[in-house]
Amino acid sequence: MNIKEFENVLILQGGGSLGAFGCGVFKELANQGIKFDILAGTSIGGVNAAIIAGSKQDNPEKDLEQFWCEVGENNTDIYPSTSTLHLLANYNPFLIHSSYKQYDHLKSMNSFYSSAFFGNKAIFSPRWNIENLQTDPEYFQPEKWTYIYDITLLEKTLEKYIDYKKLGPDGKSNGRLIITAVNVLTSEPLTFDSFKIQITPKHILATCAYPLYLLPWIELERGMYCWDGGILSNTPVREVIEASPVINKNLFIVENYPRKIKELPSNIYDVLHRTRDMIFSDKTTHNIKMSKLITRYLRFIDQLYKIIEKNKENYKLDEKEFQQITAKYRKFKVERGAEIQNIYYIDREEKAPHMYENIDFSLKTIKELIKHGEKKTKQVLKDKNLR
Repeated sequence: MNIKEFENVLILQGGGSLGAFGCGVFKELANQGIKFDILAGTSIGGVNAAIIAGSKQDNPEKDLEQFWCEVGENNTDIYPSTSTLHLLANYNPFLIHSSYKQYDHLKSMNSFYSSAFFGNKAIFSPRWNIENLQTDPEYFQPEKWTYIYDITLLEKTLEKYIDYKKLGPDGKSNGRLIITAVNVLTSEPLTFDSFKIQITPKHILATCAYPLYLLPWIELERGMYCWDGGILSNTPVREVIEASPVINKNLFIVENYPRKIKELPSNIYDVLHRTRDMIFSDKTTHNIKMSKLITRYLRFIDQLYKIIEKNKENYKLDEKEFQQITAKYRKFKVERGAEIQNIYYIDREEKAPHMYENIDFSLKTIKELIKHGEKKTKQVLKDKNLR
């Protein structure tokens, strides 16, 4: 089947450090020789997609893994004593005191507090760092702060991995890049498409400027202030269909947040955790149903038009009226018609769910997530007979 008949689309969700899972997924997909026509994502999923699309080397999975290893290597650990960790646990009402859950909670909580106090030299730095004393006019006025963490470090890190010349209409990228954001002033969803505009570092910072992580909005152009696209949709399937509405598609959706769980939450901590997962989980079912419905309507219109065209003399149609019908038919036919042929969900599994899991940038956790992504992808491809 040639490229004009279908497109392979990789959809990468946001999720902070959980983006390392998506790295493992892509690593295995690349290992299996699966190529993508469209790479779409929001937040850290948009960062992953941009590295894949604009990678400086022939094997983008290597650049992507190196990026995540660099993130892990630049994580600062405060290394509290075991007794201190247990003290934190005793005074944290959200921790469940049971075997592996408690251990994972403590480990991730340590990484969370380390990142909160010291930042990560590959991604973000806290505004209170002493080097900002001379450059930040509001350094001593935190009551005026609209953000706490600066993400320009991410821009510098990405320069090592992304050739931005590839991320434009004339660029020779590894796939069409589609990333999303939202306009702070109007709540308008924003889609950045490398087939239509030149993607810059600002576009990538905009897609991951998540305000609840206390990150700043990005002024993309004069008067346009952007936040993370995950605020509106953490799984940008609709945006992909709108950007490429004609060619049929195979979707590979990387889920950092599980849609389904096996049992009800057992405490307030689990309730909060499940709520967060539902907010960021995949909600594309309705969009896919609408896409299929539109496709059926178009097929029906196609059948009706062919009948009319074949029998226009018998129906004694006015020639001008028939030309108007023909013009509308061709417009609909050209502008719409994409059908979702297959959907492959590759979802991260949670053995010990906790609220800190998406802010754990420790190298050990990053490597575990990459391995988990590889393993889960192998399983999905095997189950779907794609390998």
